[in-house]
Amino acid sequence: MSEAVETPPKKNNGWVRTVVDYGATLAFGATFFITKDFQKATWVLVAASVAALAIGFAVERRLALLPLFYGAMALVFGVLGLVFHSEVFLKVKVTVINASLAVFMFGGALTGRAPLRAIMGDAIHMADAAWRTLTLRYGGYFAFAALANEVVRNTLSTEHWVIFRFVLIGLAVLFTFSQVPFIMKHMAQGDEPAAVEPPDVGF
Repeated sequence: MSEAVETPPKKNNGWVRTVVDYGATLAFGATFFITKDFQKATWVLVAASVAALAIGFAVERRLALLPLFYGAMALVFGVLGLVFHSEVFLKVKVTVINASLAVFMFGGALTGRAPLRAIMGDAIHMADAAWRTLTLRYGGYFAFAALANEVVRNTLSTEHWVIFRFVLIGLAVLFTFSQVPFIMKHMAQGDEPAAVEPPDVGF
């Protein structure tokens, strides 16, 4: 009787994705609420963003497109905030990123492309019509996030804005879960259910 060959389990690097996505965000929030100093928190954000991206690349030998984009923008706007001693850069970054992604999504859908498919890579296989619908939904989320950030940053205190950023991340996760039934319905036959990246991975 032949014996089944046991396949060694895949190494689980889920913790790496969590560190890359949310490590800098948690470090920023903790520093701000402990010190009440936005500049110190920004220093921590910049340092933690560099460390998180370095850890992610060292372990996985690659960086997913969306976390890389968010991480790079956090560095650029964080450094600008430190140089000019202003909170505005980090606050407005949320608007710039989400508005840019909304335009990217809507523009791609209107021209018959599926930019969301490029971001998600080969994790999900769906028909073009399904990708267009999902792209428009993500575009709507990004537009909402940009508008909400403008309202909050112009009407509430810095402390309330930091709280809002964590709330917005929670809303992004809820939005992602709300799209899972649609994705499962339109996935190609035989595809394994794939984890979908939330459309917000931190500061």
